[in-house]
Amino acid sequence: MSAVNLPALPQSILKKLFNKPSTYYLNPLIQPSSPQKPKKEKTAMTQTHKRTLLLTLDAFETLFHPRPSVPEQYASAAHHFGLPKTAITAERVLSAFKPVFKAQSQARPNYGRDDVIRGCYGGPRQWWGEIIRGTFSRVLAEHYHYNNITTDSDNNNSNSRSQVDLPDGLVGYLLDRFASKEGYALYDDVGPFFSHIRAVKENGGRLGPFERVVVGVVSNSDDRVPAVLKSLGLRVGDCRADEGVDSMRLLGFEERSSSEMTEGSGVNDGVSDIDLVITSYEAGVEKPSPRIFEVARRQAKALTRVEDLGGWTCVHVGDDVDKDYRAAVGAGWDGYFLARGDEARSADADNVIRSLVDLIPMLEAYR
Repeated sequence: MSAVNLPALPQSILKKLFNKPSTYYLNPLIQPSSPQKPKKEKTAMTQTHKRTLLLTLDAFETLFHPRPSVPEQYASAAHHFGLPKTAITAERVLSAFKPVFKAQSQARPNYGRDDVIRGCYGGPRQWWGEIIRGTFSRVLAEHYHYNNITTDSDNNNSNSRSQVDLPDGLVGYLLDRFASKEGYALYDDVGPFFSHIRAVKENGGRLGPFERVVVGVVSNSDDRVPAVLKSLGLRVGDCRADEGVDSMRLLGFEERSSSEMTEGSGVNDGVSDIDLVITSYEAGVEKPSPRIFEVARRQAKALTRVEDLGGWTCVHVGDDVDKDYRAAVGAGWDGYFLARGDEARSADADNVIRSLVDLIPMLEAYR
């Protein structure tokens, strides 16, 4: 992806820097009969009239989706590394994946974040690696059992389900695949949506009543999200969650400095499609908790260096009624439920859209 340029300062900042009101001064040679009154500085009330839109989006199943499905990719990778096609099918992978994922999520919530901070766990890579091994071990153990096949693991250990050996490289291959565009695709409406938002940002930031637009991602996920979005062609800034000093030392997929997370360095060279990314792993809390939305709001403030958030409108969009729409409303934001497929028919939500492009006129209509 090509290098990007620093965005232009908003017009209000330029005016403040270069068009300061002149103040009265006395010429020592010519004394005016009545001094002129200095021009009034802009009041704080005037400054708050500038409205900012903080628009955040969910990531998985809102911006991108697996391509092909996760079970199909697992099965294909297993075949590539020599595991038998008769044993590994997408259907069997799906059946095994669900209980393994559920057990892992209960044993180590939020990708093992608390254990990572305590220094006794390796973070998302280890977390997902254990799921991959657990899934394939379950599939293979059931295959061997149903077909009365005895393996060396059976002879050496009664708990053979957890001891099935996998080919070298399979786990790492899948970890890398799902950290890039190899494992995902953008939905068709994502490109046109960001093209419009990018044009808005490049032309002064005006969208309906809003004079500044900040776009973020708020996702219950690990820190692979920025890499996936970049790999799919979107411009992603460096601003991340800053939930305590410990969050800056979290082991993960993405390497960055603490200054990139806390000093609002998300605006790189040029206009970012996505200015900040807040994941549950880094924020330390998952949706529907209002705390993750507060983290996003605080980071947007740090990014723009605007102290007063009173002139801000916060909007969140996602494909989950509870974790996106209702969670946003519960946090005091405006929420929109993005219904992919036929979900809109049964959605218990006031603001339902079928495409991200449909959101643009709704934002322009704000008053």
